[in-house]
Amino acid sequence: MKLEALPRRRYTPHPTPIQKLERLSKHLGGPEIWIKRDDLTGLAGGGNKTRKLEFLVADALAQGVDTLITVGAVQSNHCRLTLAAAAHEGLKCRLVLEQRVAGSYRRDASGNNFLFDLLGAESLTVVEGGSDLSGAMQAEADKLTPLGRRGYIIPGGGSTTLGAMGYVVCAREILAQSLDQGLAFTDIVVASGSAGTHAGLLVGLNGANAGVALTGVNVRRPRAEQEGNVHKLAVEAAAFAGLPAPARESVLALDEWVGPGYSLPTEEMVEAVRLFARLEGVLLDPVYTGKAAAGLIGLARRGYFAKDARILFVHTGGAPSLFAYQTVLANA
Repeated sequence: MKLEALPRRRYTPHPTPIQKLERLSKHLGGPEIWIKRDDLTGLAGGGNKTRKLEFLVADALAQGVDTLITVGAVQSNHCRLTLAAAAHEGLKCRLVLEQRVAGSYRRDASGNNFLFDLLGAESLTVVEGGSDLSGAMQAEADKLTPLGRRGYIIPGGGSTTLGAMGYVVCAREILAQSLDQGLAFTDIVVASGSAGTHAGLLVGLNGANAGVALTGVNVRRPRAEQEGNVHKLAVEAAAFAGLPAPARESVLALDEWVGPGYSLPTEEMVEAVRLFARLEGVLLDPVYTGKAAAGLIGLARRGYFAKDARILFVHTGGAPSLFAYQTVLANA
């Protein structure tokens, strides 16, 4: 289906900025680093999930539902933005939170956990890591039926074929901005988590024959597993959009910066978050963009990129979760 024909809610009225990170580039001694500010998308606090929700919520509204149901980790940016979209559209929202790290959920935690209450989650169910998340969301949907209500289930991260269209569109946006600003990027670096952002960018760039290398920095899984997930979704998304499928060898999701596990701090993440804040006034998050930026910095230091390369780092948002990591990041 042509992207232009898909129902879509517009939560971000303008393209997000592309800005040069002059001081960070100088600090690293090259290459030239730029940033795509997808932390400045619409809804509460912004982030990459907003782009996916534009398509997913439009589909939900077309089906006449009254409740959005989704799942995420205990500091999930996706859950925060799904709640914000629901509030904006006059819908209810139910959350299932997965403790990917045992004992990590705290009712009184700050960050996104605080915002779940502020944004008005109708219910919040906490499950252990490795639980049947689809089943847990379906159970919430089933509770609505006797009440004469209907739920719309959104898988984690909004990373479905439809959700990935948000980043096929973003790839087009990046290329249009590159042309307008006279920027020829050689490489794009992005966090690779639930796979929708990574897969969507890959499909969009490949479909445009952009000739830009896309490097994902994995935040959770072993490299082979994550690359398989990204490629599978990319093939499905390309077919849905009527675009050519990316080759398996074009999928890169490096796992050297995951550290001890999802959401668990690393020294490299702490350094990256502090460098971006102090050199550029840009707030990253500890779970996704912090580790992706650690990968970017590590790759630059080891000479992975050519010295004359022009790199675009896609900032996928998540700054509210900083407030749940104050003891890790303060005075480091």
